[in-house]
Amino acid sequence: MTSKPLESNDEWRKELPADLYRVARERGTEPPFTGKYVDEKREGTYMCACCGAPLFESATKFDSGTGWPSFTAPAAAGNVARHEDRSHGMLRTEVTCMTCGAHLGHVFPDGPGPEGNRYCINSCSLDLKKKPGE
Repeated sequence: MTSKPLESNDEWRKELPADLYRVARERGTEPPFTGKYVDEKREGTYMCACCGAPLFESATKFDSGTGWPSFTAPAAAGNVARHEDRSHGMLRTEVTCMTCGAHLGHVFPDGPGPEGNRYCINSCSLDLKKKPGE
């Protein structure tokens, strides 16, 4: 994770592991059921793996059965940005880190929470900051 804001793809490529660069900067995705946080149950805050911004709380994580960590809401409304995504012949809503622009995944309107959202997020885009004692 970088401690300074990066602007160019060359800077990001030097800073990030190849798998994270492919997902976060090239809008890639992890294969389902392969990410480190798919089955994670510990409490804490999921931070952006690129810049450290707080993105999601473990209290909003749920098992969607999709193969990616899923959340009902971001940690704070302004922490993630939404963008129309028409790639792969589909219309979806991409979510990115509001701080550094890293691609996180997508949000779908079929979640169990009060807003009905399912934020389907790539594990490699996240770092879990565990609560003390976890």
